[in-house]
Amino acid sequence: MKILSIQSAVAYGHVGNSAAVFPLQRLGVDVLPVYTVNFSNHTGYGAWRGPMIEPNDVREVITGIEDRGVMSQIDAVLSGYQGGEGIGDVIIDAVARVKAENPDAVYACDPVMGNAKSGCFVAPAIPDLLRDKVVPVADIITPNQFELGYLTGTEPDTLESTLTSVDAATAMGPSTVLVTSVERPDRVEGTIEMLAADAKGAWLVTTPHLPMKANGSGDVTAALFTAHYVATGDAKIALERTVSSVFDLLQLTLEADDRELQLIQAQESYANPRMQFSARQVR
Repeated sequence: MKILSIQSAVAYGHVGNSAAVFPLQRLGVDVLPVYTVNFSNHTGYGAWRGPMIEPNDVREVITGIEDRGVMSQIDAVLSGYQGGEGIGDVIIDAVARVKAENPDAVYACDPVMGNAKSGCFVAPAIPDLLRDKVVPVADIITPNQFELGYLTGTEPDTLESTLTSVDAATAMGPSTVLVTSVERPDRVEGTIEMLAADAKGAWLVTTPHLPMKANGSGDVTAALFTAHYVATGDAKIALERTVSSVFDLLQLTLEADDRELQLIQAQESYANPRMQFSARQVR
């Protein structure tokens, strides 16, 4: 499997491509990483150094990949945090180029905007850009519950309202939706859930809620789910494998008492997920 991953990169820590590439490689995926920023560290530290890469420069890198004649071999395009307004058009163009050579390729978009606790933390124009231009051309989207609500103009909280929001998202274009950080008021205390839905049904998996914030965990989640879904075509299996791997990564990070993901130390959990959680069908 080949995945073209258009995301940010950092020298220190693990977010964007610096979080997604290694777990995919441990799955045996050939990753073609294209960087949208090249920062010293993620912006959550409040200070960072390094350039945001101009959209035309990102496009040039993708054109260079196209010159090598490999677009027909790409199975999926993956995108995450979009630092600037022009990157969306570059990604949409890249998806069109890949699909022109391989109509079976899919585009997986992680529509990074923010979360329920901190609100939106991207540039003001990005949420509308994602909603109006990027998400409609995606095959797979991986929003958290907050982002799902923004994209669809809904307020998902219960299982029923979340499924309704998923339906609204698929009406925009995507055929598969992974909702991360699902927090229902009637869930078992001390738990958190993740939901995956496609044309075949919807599945929900429950895990213990680990008391931590981990930048980059969503990037790992989107990458692993995309790879597993492309490989199997089965949302339930992709969900269970992804949750198993990400939970072990987060638990290891929590135990290490480190702000950065223990991405390398958790590598066995990507290659051989323990499958310790089972998803139940909810539709």
